[in-house]
Amino acid sequence: MPYLIETYDKPHTQALRQALRDKHLDYLEDNKELLLACGAKLEDDGTGGTGSVYIVDLETRAQAEDFVNADPFAIGGLFERSVITRWRKAYLDGKSYL
Repeated sequence: MPYLIETYDKPHTQALRQALRDKHLDYLEDNKELLLACGAKLEDDGTGGTGSVYIVDLETRAQAEDFVNADPFAIGGLFERSVITRWRKAYLDGKSYL
């Protein structure tokens, strides 16, 4: 069962986000088989990350927690909080899974 993970960056941490970005991208590449989708949440003007959204194909909440906690963004102290929610894949890339 997929999980949606939404993270929220601590305030005023854009420099920290940039400093950790390469390690974060390596982590995503190393775990790409788990990712249905992911990306940064941006300000309305398209600048600066305010957090991230991940949709991961994992079986349990514990696995989703382990996944987000192992992210260099989490290890580096970027996240203020994260929310994990079970997700039902209804449509993805224009294809219905219903």
